[in-house]
Amino acid sequence: MLLSTCGRIWPQIARVNQATKTLAGAPAVLQNQLRAYSNGDQPDLVVVGSGPGGYVAAIKAAQLGLKTVCVEKGDTLGGTCLNVGCIPSKALLNNSHLYHMASTKDFGNRGIEFDGIKLNLTKMMGQKVAAVKALTGGIAHLFKQNKVTHVQGFGRVSGPNEVTVAKNDGSEEKIQTKNILLAVGSEVTPFPGIEIDEKQIVSSTGALSLEQVPQRMIQIGAGVIGVELGSVWQRLGSKVTCVEFLGHVGGEGIDMEISKNFQRILKKQGLDFKLNTKVTGARQEGDVIKVTIEPAKGGEAKELECDVLLVCIGRRPFTKNIGMEELGITLDQRGRIPVNDRFQTSVPSIYAIGDCIHGPMLAHKAEDEGIICVEGLCGGASHIDYNCVPSVIYTHPEVAWIGKNEEQLKEEGIAYNVGKFPLVANSRAKCNNDTDGLVKVLGDKETDRLLGAHIMGSVAGELINEAALAMEYGASCEDIARVCHAHPTVAEAFREANLAAYAGKPINF
Repeated sequence: MLLSTCGRIWPQIARVNQATKTLAGAPAVLQNQLRAYSNGDQPDLVVVGSGPGGYVAAIKAAQLGLKTVCVEKGDTLGGTCLNVGCIPSKALLNNSHLYHMASTKDFGNRGIEFDGIKLNLTKMMGQKVAAVKALTGGIAHLFKQNKVTHVQGFGRVSGPNEVTVAKNDGSEEKIQTKNILLAVGSEVTPFPGIEIDEKQIVSSTGALSLEQVPQRMIQIGAGVIGVELGSVWQRLGSKVTCVEFLGHVGGEGIDMEISKNFQRILKKQGLDFKLNTKVTGARQEGDVIKVTIEPAKGGEAKELECDVLLVCIGRRPFTKNIGMEELGITLDQRGRIPVNDRFQTSVPSIYAIGDCIHGPMLAHKAEDEGIICVEGLCGGASHIDYNCVPSVIYTHPEVAWIGKNEEQLKEEGIAYNVGKFPLVANSRAKCNNDTDGLVKVLGDKETDRLLGAHIMGSVAGELINEAALAMEYGASCEDIARVCHAHPTVAEAFREANLAAYAGKPINF
């Protein structure tokens, strides 16, 4: 309450201060805010990076009265997420799913019959580009609306209170500032010995812009990015093989029961998986790429052939050549910037958020950190519960989770109850003929507090937010089960799973 009041009255306070040069009668928190701000034309905060964490932090800072500059190296705002990540991939996932429904028996089974289904990949890519352009342009509008100054160029911290921006024309601009916030994001992790050309050997960036559907695609990695992009091209007609070092799909954090069911559904759709398998090399012979694989624990090597090789083994912090070493900020073993609970580095005037610090590399996590960080700069509390940050895989069905999975609870020795409800017993899923999936919740055996939720279904990415709200406020499984849910909705499955966790049985299964 006090912080939001500060944000509303700060412009008036600033005008009074300019006239009287004093805030003697102001509350202590406002006096602390004043000491954090610079004077004259110098900005109060320079944000380096305009991805979800950076642009949100910049806007929030401006709304709280800070004179804010945002430096972005790309031609457009939005960072990886909006330009070559979350947004374009979701556009392709949605449209490829519609094409898949039309080109298989799905539409026919619903009584929708037609002839001459045809894929226009160029037009599909055009819709993706239009979505990206609209959203990146939206950020530029928000910057103007909130009086955030945008400086284009590569930003490097050249002092505790200075950012040097290398412009595209070869010039440099030095910006003096009271505080610096690093929201520099991450980059594709390279695979040793395999050179990416973004044409036949591609990263996730190149996989979003292929000019034609490859007949055969091999992808290294079956984590979140891998199964999403693999699904896109499989739906459009490619034979996709996913080679994964681990023994499961879906990456870190996914519940193993959900992962096994998820893999079964994806395999039924047409994706092929080689788990517990490692890639040892790849070479190009004409238009064919030959990929050498062998068991993860060692064994006989085999060779696979493909037209396009997708390397998606994860991402790493983008923290090189941004001035950390010169300032004495030591990166951790994974290249991340160490920060305290206020997102402050070892240099008090420099802060960092998002993919370049600890925690999951998720856009919404970076956004929350950005808001919390700048609120802290203005005297507010800085707190985030990473256990309440959801994860989503946007395939069909979607997979989403939050909190602990069964494997983690067993490892930590926490007693728990399990509640499950299959979507085949959910009325809305039945009406939609979209029953693949289930809802699984984990509740504390003694207190009934919700410890984790794991959802696989067509709208899992939407449903997980109910679980996030419940966990953030410490709700029990009984609390959720006693909340009236609209009928018929897929959300009723979440209620039923919580009912099963606390009472032992659901109603409709």
